[in-house]
Amino acid sequence: MYCYVARQPILDVNQELFAYELLFRDGKSNSFPDVPPDEATSKILAQNHLLLGLDELTNGKFAFINFHEDALLHHFPTSLPIDDIYVEILEDVPISPELVLACKKLKQMGYKLALDDHDFDIKWDVFLPFIDMIKVDIKQTNILQINKYLRRLKDMGLGHLDLLAEKVETAQEFEQLKLLGFHYYQGYFFARPEVVKQRSLAPNKMVLMELISEATKVKMDLNKVTELVERDVSLSYKLLRFINSSAFSRQQTIGSLKHALNYMGELELKKFISLIALANLGDGKPTELVSQSIIRARFCSQIADKRNDQENPPMAFLTGLFSLVDALLDQELKIIVEKLPISPEIKAALSDNQGILATYLQTAICYEKAQWDKLEKYSAKLGIPMEEISDYYQDALQWANSFNE
Repeated sequence: MYCYVARQPILDVNQELFAYELLFRDGKSNSFPDVPPDEATSKILAQNHLLLGLDELTNGKFAFINFHEDALLHHFPTSLPIDDIYVEILEDVPISPELVLACKKLKQMGYKLALDDHDFDIKWDVFLPFIDMIKVDIKQTNILQINKYLRRLKDMGLGHLDLLAEKVETAQEFEQLKLLGFHYYQGYFFARPEVVKQRSLAPNKMVLMELISEATKVKMDLNKVTELVERDVSLSYKLLRFINSSAFSRQQTIGSLKHALNYMGELELKKFISLIALANLGDGKPTELVSQSIIRARFCSQIADKRNDQENPPMAFLTGLFSLVDALLDQELKIIVEKLPISPEIKAALSDNQGILATYLQTAICYEKAQWDKLEKYSAKLGIPMEEISDYYQDALQWANSFNE
């Protein structure tokens, strides 16, 4: 059996990464929508596919994992570390005395439990003494209903429960939910600019975009790159520090850009320049945005290598790297892309979702969202087995994690 695991970030009120929700399927049945939930989750856990790489998947953060009726009754969560997971009780499990007892035992053992997609029905009250967190789908529940339920929780002496809002997509929703007392958030509010805040980039942002542009040229002008970096002492320091601490530079200390070029090679240096510039573009934004950009860049690059794409610089890498730059800058993607002298293929992929580079990017996005049916179609279109696509994504996760070491 082979398993595919996607992860979706959960942020706190400061938009810092708190945890990941893990969504996975087994290799033989992942493309079929009628796979029983227990087969999709419990069987994989039982055969240790997830256990071998939990820390790699979450980079030391909590893992939220869905469990259905049989998985809970047969105590599957106990095969996972107590301190690392939240046991999510799915909203469609049939409630029974046996299930309540199983959840009570998990709580007594020290596991943290969460009610998924909570609908505020009183039938769930029997679980509340054992629950640490309530997840609310805000697309299925309005603010008035949420407020009324929260008052009822306080009246029951359960006002201490953590609250997680799912499917948060705008800054306005985020601010409203903070006022209501929600502690955690899941959704794409951090990956979508709500409005176009400005039509031109600030000067310091323009330097960064110029730096990225230089790194995307077939033949990089190192003198020009040095000139751009020297405009910002802080950026120069961060660039060298980034190279020194990266997974590619374990043997010796890099003291200059020219030294870096000789030691790392121009192709890898181009990637690193793009990465550090992108990270600085994202100042004040959730770090998960930059991390997700790095994952997409690495994944798309791996797919391109598999298909023997020979472009220099690696267009697939840059396509993934720039795919969330609109959220980093709070501007429309087309406006940003127009300012960059990047290849027409990259522009077509980012702005119009056209071309093979767009296919690489959409494959990555499908994996992120655990859209296994769509992923199966992209697998066939690219001629790359699902097992290899999963390997490439796990490699991208590890690569992105290495920058936090």
